Formats: sequence, C-alpha cells, structure tokens
Amino acid sequence: MSGESGQPEAGPSHAGTGWPNPERNRAGVPGGVIRRAGAQGRRSWIQKILEQIMDSPLQCVTPSEVVPVTVLAVQRYLLEDEPRDTVPKPPLYCYDVTISDGVYQEKCYLDPSLNSLVYQNILKVGIQMRISRVSCLYNEKRIGQGILCLGNVHCGETLDTISLETPFRNRAHEEKPERPLRGGKSHYLALWNNEDPYGDIWLTDKQPEELNFSDTKIISLSHLEMTWANRRNFPALLVRIIHKSKLRYYGKPDKKMIEPYQTFLEVADSSGTVSVIMWNALCPEWFKSLRVGLVLLLQDYSVKKSYPFRMQPVPVDPQIKLISTMEICLNLRDPPTNIIIVPEKQVKPEWRLPKLNHRFTTRSELDNMPENCICDVIGLLVFVGRVQRSKKKENREDFWSYRWIHIVDGTSEQPFIVELFSTSQPEIFENIYPMANFVCTQLKVVRNDNQVPKLLYLTTTNESGVFITGHRGQPYTYDAKVKNFIQWIKTKSDSGEQRNMVIGGYYPYPPVPETFSKYSSSTKVQSLLTAMSEVRKEIEDLQYREQKRIAIQGIITVIKYIPHSSGTESASASDTLRNANRPSTSQAVRVENQERNAKRHHDDEPMSSQCFQTTSTNLNLSNKIRILQGPHTNPVAVPQPGTSVQAKGIKPGMPTISKGRPNTNPSLQGKARKTISDRWESQLWREKKFGLIDHLHYSRVYPESIPRKFTFEHRKFLSQQYNSQPSKYIPPEGRPPKLDDFKSARSLGHFEVTILGLNHEIAIDVAFLPMYCPEDIRTSQIDTLLTSMNYSCAYPQDANANDRLPGSRAVAGDIIKAVTELDRVHIVGILDICNLGNNNVEVYLHKIYSPDNTS
Repeated sequence: MSGESGQPEAGPSHAGTGWPNPERNRAGVPGGVIRRAGAQGRRSWIQKILEQIMDSPLQCVTPSEVVPVTVLAVQRYLLEDEPRDTVPKPPLYCYDVTISDGVYQEKCYLDPSLNSLVYQNILKVGIQMRISRVSCLYNEKRIGQGILCLGNVHCGETLDTISLETPFRNRAHEEKPERPLRGGKSHYLALWNNEDPYGDIWLTDKQPEELNFSDTKIISLSHLEMTWANRRNFPALLVRIIHKSKLRYYGKPDKKMIEPYQTFLEVADSSGTVSVIMWNALCPEWFKSLRVGLVLLLQDYSVKKSYPFRMQPVPVDPQIKLISTMEICLNLRDPPTNIIIVPEKQVKPEWRLPKLNHRFTTRSELDNMPENCICDVIGLLVFVGRVQRSKKKENREDFWSYRWIHIVDGTSEQPFIVELFSTSQPEIFENIYPMANFVCTQLKVVRNDNQVPKLLYLTTTNESGVFITGHRGQPYTYDAKVKNFIQWIKTKSDSGEQRNMVIGGYYPYPPVPETFSKYSSSTKVQSLLTAMSEVRKEIEDLQYREQKRIAIQGIITVIKYIPHSSGTESASASDTLRNANRPSTSQAVRVENQERNAKRHHDDEPMSSQCFQTTSTNLNLSNKIRILQGPHTNPVAVPQPGTSVQAKGIKPGMPTISKGRPNTNPSLQGKARKTISDRWESQLWREKKFGLIDHLHYSRVYPESIPRKFTFEHRKFLSQQYNSQPSKYIPPEGRPPKLDDFKSARSLGHFEVTILGLNHEIAIDVAFLPMYCPEDIRTSQIDTLLTSMNYSCAYPQDANANDRLPGSRAVAGDIIKAVTELDRVHIVGILDICNLGNNNVEVYLHKIYSPDNTS
C-alpha cells in the first residue's frame, strides 16, 4: 500500500512559525504572534487567560473571571499515537474549538474527556459557552508554540446573531489551508462522517489540457494485462472514467500518513475495463475534479496484482472485457503519477473509447426487477428525510450518514424509495430538497416479496453518484427515459405539486416483517432481544442523529392519545427550546440526562376536546371489524363472519375508559354518538406503577420529528433544519422563521405508550406515530395496531381526503380499544431510538409482535 512519510513533526500546533523574538514577548509564548487589543477599547478575555496561565506554575488555571464566549467552529481530526504508546489504540478523534470573546478569536484544543459533548451535539457552533478550566499545551520541539486546552466548559443557549468580524489573536490560525492544532495531519475531517471531503485542501480547479499525442506511446489495457508482470516502465493509458467510488478514509493512530485517503476509478478503453486506485495526497488534489465520462491520459503509474476480495462494478458495456487480475495505482510519488484530463473535442473516433451506457429504470419497471440488480433513476423529489447516522461497527467512532428520499417519475403512482448514503458529494447531499429534478446512479434493488408488506426500495452503492442541478451537458440527457421524464415534468404545475411535497421528520423505514421469526432471521445483531434493564444504556450510548432499532419484551399497560394541533406543536417547540437553552456542564451530562428522564409525565392532564381531521388511514383496529371505504362513500363497518357489530366493533362489556370525548366529525353526523377514549390504563399498571425501580420517559415527539409541508421560498432554511449540525457557524440570511411556522404533513397526532417489563420492575414510555399513506385510503387494508405499523409513509394528505375519513379522535379511540385486547399479554416491541442532539432523545414504537405472530 502506498503511503507517505516526511510529514510535519507531530506535536501541539503548527501555528506560530516565523514569530520573531518570542522570548521578549511574555504574553506571546502560548500561541505565537499576538494582536494587542488596546486600540479596540475593552480588554480581551482570551488575552487575560493567557497571562494567568503564564503566572501559574501548573500551566492550568481556573479563570478568576468567567465570561461567555461564542463557539464559531468545531472541527474534527484523527490524532496519531504518541511516541510512548507501545500498543496501537483505536481511533481517537480530537476536536479543535474556535471561540470568540468579542475582541479576538482563538482556536483551542478540546480535552478528549469532553468529546461526549460533541457526540451529543451539546457543544456546537452558535452557542454561548463558559470556560471554567484552561490549560496550556506546548510543543517542546518548537519555540513559542502553545495552545489553549479547554478542560471544563458549560454550554449555554444558542445565540440569534453572531459577529464574525473579530480577528484571530494568533495569525497562524487563519492561514490557509487550515491545519489541526495537534498531530501531523494536514487537514480536518468532516464533522459527522469520514466519507465527505471537508476543508480547503480539496481542490476543484483541474481543467482539461490540449495535447499533442504524436510523441506519446499508448498501451491498451488488454495488452498491459498480458505484459505488466515483465515490465519495469509502462506506456501511457488513454481511458474513459466509467465509474467513480466515494472516498475511503483509512487513517489510524499508528499510521503516519498525512492524508490517508483512497478512491477507486473504473476506467475503460476499447479492449477492457480495469480498476484504478488513487492514493493519499492525490485524492485531495484530484477527487473533486474527476467525474464519470472524462477521458484521462495516465502516465507514470504502477501496476499490482488485484485485491482478491473486491467486487468490481458491472461494466457499462457487456461486450467490453472485465480485467480483474491487476490494478492500476496512482500515487503522488513512487512513481509520481501524471494525470491529464483530455478535452472531449480532442477525443478521436478511432480511439474507440466506450460511451457511457446508463441503466435508467422507471418506477413502473422497478416492480419486476430482481434483488441486487443495479439501476439508475431520474425523477422529481417529493420527500427528503432528515440526515441520520448509523455506526459502521459497534464500539467504534465511525458512522455512515444517510437519509431517505422519495422520487416520482410519472410512470407509477408509487414513488422510488431510496436509502441515500453519503456519496462524498456533500454539496449535493446537504442541499437536496423537494421539487428538484434528481438523478442517482448505480443504485441497488432491495426487495423481499415474502414479507408483509412487501419490501422494495433502492440503496446506494460504493459507486453511486447524485446530480441535482446542471443536467444539461451530462451524458445521460440523451437517454430515452430521461427525455420522457423531462417531457412529463413540463406538464406539471409547480403550485399544484408543491402541496404534496414533504421534508424532514421521523421516517420509520424499512418496515419489519409481519412475524417475529422473520424479523429474527433478517436482523444482523449479536443479541436479538434487549433486556429492559439495558434499554437506558442503549439510549445513552447513542450519538447525535444516530438511529437504532432494538427489540424488547413487555406488557402494554397505558396508552394515551395526543392530538396534533398548532398548540401542541408549539408546546413541544417551547420544551425543545427550553431544553436547548438549559446549560450543560462537562461533568454532569449523564446526571442531567438521568434527571430529565426521571421526571414523571403528566398522565392525567385533561385533553383538548377539539376534533381534527385525520391524514392517516381509516384505522378501525378491532380484530373482527374492517372498515370498507370507496372513493366517494362514507365509511361502513362490515362485520366478519360470526360476529356482530355494535358501535364500530366495541365489544359489550368493554371497560369504560376515562376522559372520553364525543366525536364531532362532520362526516359522521347523523350516526349514533359514542365515547371516544383518549387514555386507557390497565389494572396491572395501577398495581405496579408505584413500585418500579426505574421508569424511562421517552414518549415526547419533538418538532424536528414532524414531517413538514415543503415551501420553495424557505427551501434553504428547511434544508438546514434537517441536515446535520455544521462544523462552522453559518450566518442566517435575514430573520429566519421557526420550524413550528411550517404546516405538518400529518395531523392524526401521536400516542404515548407505556410498556412494563416482564419482571414488573422497569417501564418505558414510548411514542407511536401512525403515518399517512395514500394507498391505504384506497385499499383499507389496515385492521390492527400491529399491522398499521407496517404502513408508514411521508406523503401529505390529499385535499379531498378529509371529506371521506373519520375524525382523528374516532381513529384514536379505535386504536386504544384494540390495545385493550392486549391487556396482560406478553408482547415483543420493536423500538426505534433516535438521538436528536442536545439531550433530546425519542423512542418510537415501530411494531408489536403479539403471541400469535412471534413464532
């Protein structure tokens, strides 16, 4: 494997080079060149801290005056092993935090014991922070190079406005390219994953060069395959890029490589297709400039035997030979590779370079495509979910970033459902929004026709690429299916389509199978079931935007309906803001989290009597009653054989439930009135709730988890709300709106469900969000709460659906009545746990397996 040595000396800070006579400037020793603040009026707090550290024999101080500073940047990098380390350790990512005291900016090193504040997105850009312990860390191999180390911080509220005009106290901190304060790495990593290029080392200005090929000796790939083992020098290759992979960062603490990156290019000429590996420093120089379809002249490369376990992508042309015995290696040196982009106008037909052959698939064709088939899609984005993260491996710090999206192309009423992982294109991944024409290549089909409901979606591969603007000039624009889509989209009305666009929110996909045995066989985890005593640790170990699915056993003992309304949502927003503004200390993060979870919910608060129309399916959840609904008819309760109907399936002798409200839905006027139940509590709960050793409260639904109707004029604001937290502060444009100002794409409300552990010692409150899915309105296939959790979608309600659906409280009452049939019944609950950051954690009930479907 190619590597690089001769990196800068490891140790604190690359800052301060060129600082004249450091010994004469007492205040300047811990940080190089300084700028005095005397002319600016007030004294810099950062400068005061430096002077206190100089007077301290321990080089560590508790500031005599603690004033709030503003966090402007949180940047991540990998720290190498120290020379005294004899055993390689797992990756240790460090963080540099840029602060401003209103006079100066200063880049500081965050003590690793405080990393959890970043993991939980408590320490983030845009907040006020108080620093109560600071130390100085010196590089003993250099003169006058010291950095401030933050040892104890207190994170406060998010600020509305922040000035970026203050200069850096240390001029070296503003040099380009930016460098981490510690170690030998030349760059920062993206804050939340390792796939995205981040920072100013990633160049984008490589342009094609016109060449005279008369003196250039070129070898074909097939000829090279036959002769490379006996050659020392290799003639040039003239190839077209067929596929380009996302970045791979392989940095480890014990590897002394400055830029440990790797990317794969699949290139082809008329004789074959081969893999090209670009290593290390060439990736920042060339990755962003290379794209699929470009013609390259490669000189001074190396060749090696191919890695036996890597699967190459399927060639674009089945007639072209797939060369899998060798790999082409491109390095900055050993030998120093020469890469030239050939202008397309210079490409000659006699070279017979292959054309790109896209595999565009329409949504109507997807239903018949086999599993693992590779395809490209083009369509209109109608739903863009929030960015989520999942661990690559347990007990590691590395994550995948992904989001769910829906794409329509006019060939089917169903959308493409796409699991979109980061493709090393953050400029697109972080800026996609509904109403955009979207292209995604090299997607893999995931399907399971034996599951109920049938599973069918697309997921990105290592070679996937996304395009959202600038389709003109792209090679795929000549594809017939792309042309058909462009013609279809011209017939759509922007105003009409915008009503059906949705962004963000909790999205429970993919659904789990209908039986627990199928779930067990499809789950790739070491422990299938999580003990109730382990749930708290599972939740507390989650990092920012991490979403995880676990299975627990228990008994449903309480269910309460929380109607959706602007008032309810505003209350949730204020609670979120209050939690966000509550200070968090580095020593008491875990204690605070436990205190927040220990608060009892207000289970007996009266519910509002207002009735809301539902955007969900027609859910009559009695096991023996099905609601049949035509496109223009009122719901009709139809009894199943051997049963009788009484008040929509309410069983005679069913226990009366407190806090009932009359149904006031106009669509049901003229029918017999009945009591709609807001809350049910089992006798078992009344007996056990005061003797619990732990009660976990995670049933709150935060505004970020409500899917919103998309508005184009606020696309930038909405995109930012559902992206990950940025690593640098971005000033808002004008006065930004609030998330609660945007209408919800669903209005059924949600349920708070209490599950008691089988040992009656621990209980957990979770949320259940029935979601709206248009095909359910047409087919009315949902009969039970157990089944309803398999039907989740993010579409907003059709404008005419309100006239045909029962009221939200009627639906809620049916759901609650269905749950009463599970009184004292042992169930398996599938939970989605989500960390929204800043100590805001949600737990959703995704699926219930009752005894008759756990086998």
